[in-house]
Amino acid sequence: MTNAKNCILVINGGSSSLKFGLYRTTPLEAELSGAINHIGAAKGHMEITSCDHLLFKNDTRAYRDVDEAAKALIKWLKENERRLFITGIGHRLVQGGPGHRRPEIITRALLDTLEMLIYLAPNHLPDEIKTVRAFQSAFPDVPQAACFDTAFHQDMPSYAKDYPLPGKYKGMGLIKYGFHGLSYQYILQELIAEDPGVTKKKIIIAHLGNGASMAAVKGGISVDTTMGVSPVGGLVMGTRSGDLDPGVLLFLLKQGELTPDQLDDLLSMESGLKAIAGTSDVQDLLKAGPDHPKAAEALTVFCYAAKKFIGALAAAMGGLDLLVFTGGIGENSAVIRERICKDMEFMGIELNNQKSRVTVRVIPTNEELMIARLTGGLLNDKKININNNNGNRI
Repeated sequence: MTNAKNCILVINGGSSSLKFGLYRTTPLEAELSGAINHIGAAKGHMEITSCDHLLFKNDTRAYRDVDEAAKALIKWLKENERRLFITGIGHRLVQGGPGHRRPEIITRALLDTLEMLIYLAPNHLPDEIKTVRAFQSAFPDVPQAACFDTAFHQDMPSYAKDYPLPGKYKGMGLIKYGFHGLSYQYILQELIAEDPGVTKKKIIIAHLGNGASMAAVKGGISVDTTMGVSPVGGLVMGTRSGDLDPGVLLFLLKQGELTPDQLDDLLSMESGLKAIAGTSDVQDLLKAGPDHPKAAEALTVFCYAAKKFIGALAAAMGGLDLLVFTGGIGENSAVIRERICKDMEFMGIELNNQKSRVTVRVIPTNEELMIARLTGGLLNDKKININNNNGNRI
């Protein structure tokens, strides 16, 4: 590594992975990145690499849960002083309820509020809160920021955001929040950097991964998105069902005699591509070939749902100028992109055709860099001196 640099540490946790990165603050550039994958499996994997591809750690061991993975990362940070200073820590938080949509400094009061909002994101918030507390304990003098995945969608119009239910439920926090906001914000910033006039265009951003959603962006803001009050809704996903007739839920509760927790597990962990074909890995499904009709069916369902939502979001905006694919599947699978865009000429979408009325692009997302940008901006706005030497040296 280079001479001493002040850095922002970024933490981006999921149900089975913990991504992280260190970003120099002036200018904001990646210093190292890493991930702990397969958390909860028999064999997990931690890999840490510098920005110039120097491998710092490549280790396989079991991590029981996200909390144990976070503590393993903290241990590595503490044991490896590298002439860098952690002067701020940014956390991706999936949900902050209706009252917390913008990035903010994490306080005891905020964490207490998030504890009360776990019912809005029971599969994500508990682990995220534990992770925040672990890093607060390890780095007590370092300011930490919450970057909410719902923030990008906060300006959706009421007719898109509010459910047609009695008002008392909205008062309990039951609205469409939308997710993958950090990814969408990053993509929009990249587009604006290329052409500020892009904010005048009607854009659909398709974040396609094991979790998948789309956002309709008009006038530079999100006007609608496919996920709702939870990340389960919208598109068919790897292990999530996507949108269902409410009668399906009533059927499962009454006829299937499922408890609410069992229903949550079914819709979040045992549905989607996994339910159809036995696996949620799109690359495995693509490799399965004609002898595996269930794999073919799963891919057909996935692409059909994506195609349908593109049409719906374009209708919501009154047209479409730009379609952007991102996320693990969206960025890396040309086959899936082609299947989604097939027979969409009536909308002006023609892949591999320079005369296509709708521009179709692939832009890699970078949620960690987006978190670093937001955290750095927040700390500067709050006049917290991120260029002091009171951070934690690593």
